[in-house]
Order: sequence, then C-alpha cells, then structure tokens
Amino acid sequence: MDFLKDHSIQNELLLIFFSVILGLFIGAEREYRNKSAGLRTFILVCFGACLFTILSIKIGVDDPDRIAANIITGIGFLGAGVIFKGDNKIDGITTATTIWATASIGMAVGSGYVYLSVLGTVLVLLILNSLTYLQNIIDNNHKIREYKIEVTDIKDLEYCENLFKNNHLKYSVIKQKLSGQSSITLWILTGKNKNHQAFIRHIQIDDKIKSYEF
Repeated sequence: MDFLKDHSIQNELLLIFFSVILGLFIGAEREYRNKSAGLRTFILVCFGACLFTILSIKIGVDDPDRIAANIITGIGFLGAGVIFKGDNKIDGITTATTIWATASIGMAVGSGYVYLSVLGTVLVLLILNSLTYLQNIIDNNHKIREYKIEVTDIKDLEYCENLFKNNHLKYSVIKQKLSGQSSITLWILTGKNKNHQAFIRHIQIDDKIKSYEF
C-alpha cells in the first residue's frame, strides 16, 4: 500500500515538473517578444493550474471538478490584469488569452493527459509564431491607422484629403477640433502599408502640416 502511495506521489511530482517545462516554453516565447507577462508568469500559471487540478482530483472525490472550475475564474481575473488601453487600440488581449490557454494545458497535465498537453503547447506556440507572418501579410495589404493631423488653416483640410487620395489611402473623419484658424483632425486612413509610409515621408516635409501623430 505504501509502495502504491509513493508511486502515486512520484507520478504527481513528475506531472508538476512537466507542467513547469511546458509553461517555460510558452513563457520563453512571450519573454522573447517582451510582452507584459513573461517567463515566470507562464511557468507559475501552468504549474498552479496543474497543482490545483491534482488537488481537485485528490480532495474532491465526490465533486472533482469543484476546484478545477474555479481555476478558470481565477485565470480570468489574472488575464484581465494584462489588458490595457494603448493610444489607438487595446493591448494585451493576446497575452491574456495565452495565459488562459496555458492554464488549460496545466489542467490537462494535472489530469494526466500528457499527450494532450504537449499537443496544446505545440499549437499555442504555432499560433503565436506562425500566424504572425499571416498577420504581417494582412497589415501590408490592408493597414488601418489613426492619424491626428494639425494644419495651420482650416482650408487645408481639403489639401489633406487630396494627399490621402494621391497616396491611395481611404479616409474618414473621427473627430475635429478648431482653434482659430488652426485645425486638429483625427483621421482613419486605410490602405497598403507602403502607402502609409509614403504618406508619412511626405507630411514630414510638408509646410502645410503643422504637426501629426499616429
């Protein structure tokens, strides 16, 4: 009986160690990209989810999913902590969902589904890395960007529109602020990335553009 108990403990320790390794792989990828949650965070998420799952199986004999279900809730709060609003968009959503996926991998390890956890880790790494190239292709051909452009004369707004057309950029106005003859307009421009770059090079030396921000 003691032998079986010791053997069970050894298996659980092995599962915990394995969850740390899988968390390390995902955390290393996030650390390499300098994301808000890095190496230690993902190791601890995977390890913690694994340990809680083992405990859920051990002490929740009648209701083994009781603790496991609360892991998902806890990970939700943790993921919300890495989501923040940037200047023009919401950042950290990918990192938050990666934390959520890493917790599921830890739970799979804790439940003894080692092969499933390895497959999950491989898929997470493939999604984070390989699909970046697809994202870049989309951005290069259909880049949407906000520009805040200040002109010295309100009449120059039409001049800006002509600039957009000359650089093959579709445009729309989000917000406009007038101060005397000066005008600050928030534009949404859509087009190929190379067209955005050509437009930026132009307005850097354009005397009619007082300031710009994107």
